[in-house]
This record gives sequence, structure tokens and C-alpha cells, in this order.
Amino acid sequence: MMPVVLKKLSINVVTFSLLLSCVFAFAQDEPYAQSNDLGAVASVHPLATQAGMDALANGGNAVDAAIATALTLGVVDGHNSGIGGGAFVLIRTAKGQLFAIDGRETAPMAAHRDMYVVDGVANTQLSQTGPLAAGVPGSIAAYEIAIAKAGAKPYADVLLPAAKLAQDGFAIDKIFADRLARSAPRLAQFPGSASVLLDEQGNPWPRGHKLVQKDLAATLKAIARDGSAYFYKGDYAKAVGDWMAKNGGLLTAKDFEAYVALERQPLLTQYRGYTLVGFPPPSSGGVHTAQILAMLERFDLANMKDGDRYHVMGEAMKLAFADRAHWLGDPAFTKVPKGLVKAEYLDKQSARIDLDHAIDVSGPGMPADVDIDLFAKHTTHIAAADKLGNWVAITTTVNTDFGSKVIVPGTGVILNNQMDDFSVQPGVPNVYGLVGTEANSVQPGKRPLSSMTPTLILKDNKPVMTVGAAGGPTIITQVVQAIINHLDLALPLNDALGKSRIHQQWRPDMLFVESNLPAGIRQSLVVKGHKLKEMPPYGSTQAIALVDGRLVAVAEPRLKIRNAE
Repeated sequence: MMPVVLKKLSINVVTFSLLLSCVFAFAQDEPYAQSNDLGAVASVHPLATQAGMDALANGGNAVDAAIATALTLGVVDGHNSGIGGGAFVLIRTAKGQLFAIDGRETAPMAAHRDMYVVDGVANTQLSQTGPLAAGVPGSIAAYEIAIAKAGAKPYADVLLPAAKLAQDGFAIDKIFADRLARSAPRLAQFPGSASVLLDEQGNPWPRGHKLVQKDLAATLKAIARDGSAYFYKGDYAKAVGDWMAKNGGLLTAKDFEAYVALERQPLLTQYRGYTLVGFPPPSSGGVHTAQILAMLERFDLANMKDGDRYHVMGEAMKLAFADRAHWLGDPAFTKVPKGLVKAEYLDKQSARIDLDHAIDVSGPGMPADVDIDLFAKHTTHIAAADKLGNWVAITTTVNTDFGSKVIVPGTGVILNNQMDDFSVQPGVPNVYGLVGTEANSVQPGKRPLSSMTPTLILKDNKPVMTVGAAGGPTIITQVVQAIINHLDLALPLNDALGKSRIHQQWRPDMLFVESNLPAGIRQSLVVKGHKLKEMPPYGSTQAIALVDGRLVAVAEPRLKIRNAE
């Protein structure tokens, strides 16, 4: 029997389940993951993966390949990502340099803490759809920095193939068509979006329709010509600012001009002799992946019964997400303690895990030096590596399906709804059911907390794996399970990504389990006190691993299954 859910959480749980069951993207017969003597690329779309491989073939390295893939995803996978959103870029160069480039969106300078509160109650529709939902996009600036720092080709060369594909068009598949059908009523509210994504009668384009995006092609070509200045200081910024002023939005051309993609210090932690390279705040993914794995390190996961292993993983997830809700936010505005990833704290947290019973976690833990030792002030993932030793992890998003649903006429760019990743009111769940505190409240120029978790793994200072995922808060737990399944259980990479998943995010206090999790394991979890919530197979993880000296690339095994339904 499924557990009774508190009424105030039920809507969020249903929405959460729907979102996670739909993070799958385009599927054709062509491979999502490719590798050859030059390198490897994995993404959620065959055309995007091919764009990355073409970049390698044309003299580019893994950085060029990853960004070519990301830009192409913005054309063919626009419901998940695009240049109207943000990105975290994590790079390990052949020379051993590490770069973490923060292209997260920022709140408009006119934004304020209670901008979504109406008559004392948070109206999350305002943070999810329409002009108030969008922050300043950061992907274009982040990609430009990445190419300048570690690419082998000019930025224009990486941009133009995506522009050509937008100009020529591509056939949308079942998943894209389904996303359009579900989003059509909201897209129809905005003429710029309807003119691209709906027919003249306001109906969503069907599967197989050749989607041509001439305005997006023109925008990409202009960026190729003028660099990110066109986007942040030129005609694009002016067009967005003018439209927002006429339609009740807060974004201005000055907000775009003030945007800066930041270089951050990668988060380095250890797990069973491996070095994990994660992304620091405002990503919560790097911190909580490190936390969960550190809490699990004292357990012999490889030799545990499946039910016991899923149990301790779920408990570690619960403890980490309780910390997320309280401590995490933009380090420029919030005190995010480094003690969250320190061994002494995590040893104490790990000791709270009872092998026989699910514990009640009433709130966050209390790491040391919370005031003085601080971090410096719908989604898709791309994995890339090359023969020279460059490894890349990029996670990029416009948030939920088609972001804010807004395309400013003449630009072709789908704007994000990343403002919903703030705590629109402390304690009020966002679209994924996540709650937060003042640490993640709306403030001018602030970057919202993110679950994006691009991750690189080193052994003896050499890269052996790059991994990341899509799927809201499950991104973190997908990455954790991919790492455990491959490194601890020694499963081949495809099997590691295909193994049944669980997810626990503290609130609501239930263990989400995929419908293919065996009945015996479920029963053992129920006996230990877990409240189970069944979900269809969810998530989308991409990874590359070095296996016996060769690069093995794997894209989410669930993709083709989902698209065939």
C-alpha cells in the first residue's frame, strides 16, 4: 500500500513525479554516445552528439566538442536547454588545469524578496511562467570563457554549425512533440513563442514536423560575428529589455550588460582513493555529491545486500538534502560553510545512519565554523573527452519545459524560468517540491541555487570518468548512484547508468523508487521504515569512463525505451 501524503504536499509530489518521468529527450536511430580515436561525446540528442564529434574531426578538442554539443542542444532540445538559460562548465585540461565556469542566471536588479508574494501567499505561477520568471541567461558568456581558456577553435566556428541546423530545421520526435502538447496552452500566451512552436491555429507541431528556427539562427550568427557582446550589450539585450518593459517584466538591457560569468574554485574531495572534482555553490550538486559519498564510505557497499545498500544510500541522501534546504545559496549573498564537506562533520552525519531503521531527520546538521570558514563569494548534461587528455562536464538548463515559455519576438531564444529555483517564500516548495530558507531568497543580482552536478573523477591525478545528469533534484542522486555503481560495484558503464534508481530529498519525507526496483528490495525498505513512492523510470545521465585505456561513452539507457513508448 502506498503511503498517505499530506495534502499540502500532494500537488508538489504529483508535479515532481511528472517532471521526472519526462526528462527524456530526442531519440533517433543514430547514437546518443559516440567515440573514436579522437575522443568521445555523450548527450541526450544524436544530432548534438554528432555536432560534438564533428568539432573533434575538424581540429577541435573536448572543450570545443562539448560546447558545440551544448549549442546544438539549444536548437534541437530547446525544451531542456539553450542560450536563454544557464550552465555550469567543468574542465580538466590535458595539462592538468582545472576550470569551473559559472554561467548560472542572475536575478534582475529590480528583483526583491517578496516579488512572488501576493496577499501574503507565494504565487509560484509567477516564478514559473511569463516575464517575471526569467533571470539573465549565462550560457553564452560561460561558453565564450571556456573556449578562450581551453578550446582549440574560435568561438564562431563552434557556434555556426548550430546556427545552420536552426536555419535548415530538424524533425521533432515523440518526446519533443509531447512536451509541446503539454506546454501549448502556456506557449500560446506569448506571440513570439507561438509563432515558432505552434501552428497558425495554435496547435503544437506534431511528431515528424520539420522545425525551422530562422530567428534563433540569426541570433546565433550574430553572436558568432560579434561575440557575447551582441547578446549582453547589443541588439539582443535591447530587444529583451524593451519587451520586458512592455509586458510587466523586470529584466533590462542594463541587467544584461552587468552580467559576468564567474570562474570558481573547483570543489575537490576524496572517495575511496579517487579525487572528485565537483562544482561549488551556487551549485548544490558538488557539495551534496561529496557529502553523500563521504557518508557512505564507511559502508562496504560492494558486499551489502541490495536492500541494505539502497537503504543507506537513501539515508545519506536525506541527510544531505536537509543541509541543502538550510545552508545552500549563492555564496556572494549567503554564508555557505565549508564544514559541510569536512570529514569530521560527515563522520558524525554518517554515524546517524541506522542499518536497520530509517531515521527521522528534523532539520539540517551543524558543521563547524559556520560563520568563518565559507565558500568564496529541465536540464541536460554533456560529457566529452579527447585523446589528448581534455575532459569536460557541462550541465545546462532553461529549467522546466520551455523555461518561462517566453520567446521575445525576433530573437528565437527561449528564456529560462530559473527564478523558480529561488525560495520564492521560505518553506514554500518549488516546482520540484524543494524547500529553502533565506539563504536562497530572491535578491537583486543573486544566482539561484542549482542541483546541476557536473563531475569529473581522477585517479592518481589522471581523469577516469566524467558524469552528470538531468532531472531536477534527482540530478544529484543520479550522479551519486552512477559513481557507486561503476566504482564500487564495478558495473560496466552502461549497466551502471541503467541500474534501478532511488531518490530521497528530505521533504517530502519519502523514498522515490523506480517502478522496476525489484519487489524484494522494496519490501526490505518498507520493513526498515521507508515510505515508498513509485515512479516510472526517470532521469537522464551521461558519462564517459576510461576503461582499459579506451574511452567508453554512454548516454542514458532509458532514452530509447522512453521514446519508443
